[in-house]
Amino acid sequence: MNSATATPAASRVDVLVREVGPRDGLQSIKPTMPTGAKNRWIAALAASGLRTIEAGSFVSPKLLPQMADAADTVKQARTIPGLTVAALAPNLRGAQDAAAAGAHELVIPVSASNEHSLANVRMTTEQAVAEVKKICAWRDTLPAGSRPVVGIAISTSFGCSLSGPVSEDRVVALAVQLAAGGADTVHLADTVGYANPVQVKRLTARVKRELGDKLGAGHFHNTRGQGLANAVAALEAGVTTLDSSLGGLGGCPYAPGATGNIVTEDLVFLLESMGLRTGIDLGKLVAARALVAEALPGEPLYGHFADAGLPKGFTYAGDRTRPGGIT
Repeated sequence: MNSATATPAASRVDVLVREVGPRDGLQSIKPTMPTGAKNRWIAALAASGLRTIEAGSFVSPKLLPQMADAADTVKQARTIPGLTVAALAPNLRGAQDAAAAGAHELVIPVSASNEHSLANVRMTTEQAVAEVKKICAWRDTLPAGSRPVVGIAISTSFGCSLSGPVSEDRVVALAVQLAAGGADTVHLADTVGYANPVQVKRLTARVKRELGDKLGAGHFHNTRGQGLANAVAALEAGVTTLDSSLGGLGGCPYAPGATGNIVTEDLVFLLESMGLRTGIDLGKLVAARALVAEALPGEPLYGHFADAGLPKGFTYAGDRTRPGGIT
């Protein structure tokens, strides 16, 4: 591909891009990436300027053998200066294990669809909400300086491939309930790629009005080609954090037809092109794809930017003195 000669402006960012590939991407494919390869990949992602990375999922290795080394991966990621290490945990035991491994941030899935909740975490939505309260109560017993951030991802916020449409009123009420129950942030996830931009902007704005700064990330999948459009709609509704996965890896293994996340490389290029600072170096980000391709031979990697490269005259947002271009 055509490489980038520009470098992004450091320091403050306008949109935080959360990389979920090492968790969401890897748990959705059959091959298991070796631990050493995961660690090298995460290090390369961090070197590109990504500031938050979901490094693993603390679930039974019988269910997701790809995540059997989550504790080791999180511990290694913790050694990277300046990196916020996140981990998914569906229950109190998983949350405790993730925190013991050193995760700065816990992501707890709570599905707006009861059918998806049963398939994904073996709990009803109501039981999952009760589990969140247990996790938050446990967190509050920890010393103030060592409490992980508890973020709740409301799965199937925009529809479910098992049960169909999901009531927006239900999602809003669930977000309010979770925030009141102790969650630090609440993320809205289009788990199965059903959302459209009008829907995303409307629902996200409603949740933003209720939660304010507790509104977390927008998590979108590109199952039907709407991912980046939905990301822009979320930004317009007040979101300042977006999830994505290098090469578009990902999808929910317990939701039929749920395919890849939005592509990190494409998202970063989109944001920078819009004048929104990410602090991420596109050249280094694309270089990280080679590590994935080597560790997962034959696994499809998606995205347009990696093929096309930077347009002539490109500059990173907030640093117009540093030109980009084709080399």
